[in-house]
Amino acid sequence: MKKIKNNPHLTAIKRTRISFPTNWLMKNNLFIGKILDFGCGLGFDVKFLSSKGFKITGYDNYYHPKYPTERFDTIICNYVLNILEPYQQTEVLLQISQLLKPNGKAYFAVRRNIKNEGFRMHYIHKQYTYQSNIILPFKSIFRNKICEIYEYQHFNQIVKQNINDCIFCNLDKEVEFLCETDTTIAFFDKFPVNKGHTLIIPKQHIENYFDLSFHEQQDLWFIVNYCKKVLTKLFNPDGFNIGINIGKDAGQSIFHTHIHLIPRYKGDVENPKGGVRGVIPNKQNY
Repeated sequence: MKKIKNNPHLTAIKRTRISFPTNWLMKNNLFIGKILDFGCGLGFDVKFLSSKGFKITGYDNYYHPKYPTERFDTIICNYVLNILEPYQQTEVLLQISQLLKPNGKAYFAVRRNIKNEGFRMHYIHKQYTYQSNIILPFKSIFRNKICEIYEYQHFNQIVKQNINDCIFCNLDKEVEFLCETDTTIAFFDKFPVNKGHTLIIPKQHIENYFDLSFHEQQDLWFIVNYCKKVLTKLFNPDGFNIGINIGKDAGQSIFHTHIHLIPRYKGDVENPKGGVRGVIPNKQNY
């Protein structure tokens, strides 16, 4: 059976006035510093806010495809997630987490009036589009019968209750994330063994990788793959090592599950043969 192709750009509306979520955020003085409208469609909100003196950039995969190269203080994403398939939703969340400054805030507006989920034939263009209801694990700051607006901050910027003394559960606010999902964070190692050395950790404090749920394990590896793409673009390494220390006798020193993703470069060691076998040095050569 031929796979149905989603055409989310067909849902873009030719606006004559500012969208409700953007207007609500503006009236509540939530636009700070440099702003990105992620999934801006035809760009009316961008033009409107720009005319009001806001420093705003628009990005849309179809209509304004020049991908941003800087980070932003405020990111808005209005009615985008509702029209994307699940894997595309995850990619957008990852991209926004990467584009947001460490102390920035992102706002996701999702529709609350969708009755029929799944693929449908667009009544004008006669091509398939997709829609679904979205619930996000972020703070809800507004809701009515039409839409809901969520506020997102990086995990290490949120004040937590009943926290333990684990350094990964209490990351410094200055730590910059490569990306973040609802269960997982990725950031550069404070004591890297090589340029680009990255740690991928679950948000939940669990000591042993094998005690994570299947979903949490799956999310970790999804982020490993995503970070590999980011690191390749940033540093162009010649290879990678991936490792997890599980238990004190396996070298675990921080008892919060974490995966090491280490870029490798030609000549960074005299003889790289054996790779991860080097955790037991006399077994590295074979």
